[in-house]
Amino acid sequence: MTYCVAMRLEHGLIFVSDSRTNAGIDHIATFRKLHRLGTPGERLIVMQTSGNLATSQSVITKLFHQVQAGLDRHLNNVDTLFEAAGMVGETMREIVLHTATISHSDESDYASSVLLGGQIKGQTPELYNIYPQGNFISATQDTPYFQIGESKYGKPILDRALNYSSPLDKALRCALISFDSTIRSNLSVGTPLDLLVYRRDSFDFPEGRRLYENDPYFAMIRQQWSDGLRSTLAGLPPPPDDYWR
Repeated sequence: MTYCVAMRLEHGLIFVSDSRTNAGIDHIATFRKLHRLGTPGERLIVMQTSGNLATSQSVITKLFHQVQAGLDRHLNNVDTLFEAAGMVGETMREIVLHTATISHSDESDYASSVLLGGQIKGQTPELYNIYPQGNFISATQDTPYFQIGESKYGKPILDRALNYSSPLDKALRCALISFDSTIRSNLSVGTPLDLLVYRRDSFDFPEGRRLYENDPYFAMIRQQWSDGLRSTLAGLPPPPDDYWR
């Protein structure tokens, strides 16, 4: 399993992914699920993957090879991020159908999901959630974030504290606390985390950062969040007498 969060906010984009994959409790491995490409000063495209690891790796590898080969149409020369999302969806459908056909099995066995976001010069930042079937939806001001993978544990903090106008530093804290909640409740999600923050209209090419369990800032806010929850719970008024009847 995995957990990825992507946000399209007024001031930019945030992407955070875990890196754990497992085939049982005795076989845990680390694979990067956050990938970026583009041209500094012109475009940035970030992809996050969840689901069947063979499918997602094949999709990412094929898309990168198309760029390297300089084909007529690839992610680094499409006109819009909408076209980029369509290309990713087409590639995923092609790989899933081919794998299912040669293995004589159901396509759902090879399902994978992708979050794709970024900005092309002259356009606004965009974020898409691409489903295993290859179709996709776009983030809006009403729904400024997407999750894929093990999403249920980390969703409450995002729903309560995040909105389109949230500053990037606050949004990043929300994302990290969302991961803390998920890591505490599900062994299939774990560090290191890969994160990337992009400021709107900067057209830079951020390297991103990898956070390990002992990262000082991540460890500090995890502890403060836990302490704060316990303190808030202890400070709530007791239930009225008729709750006990």
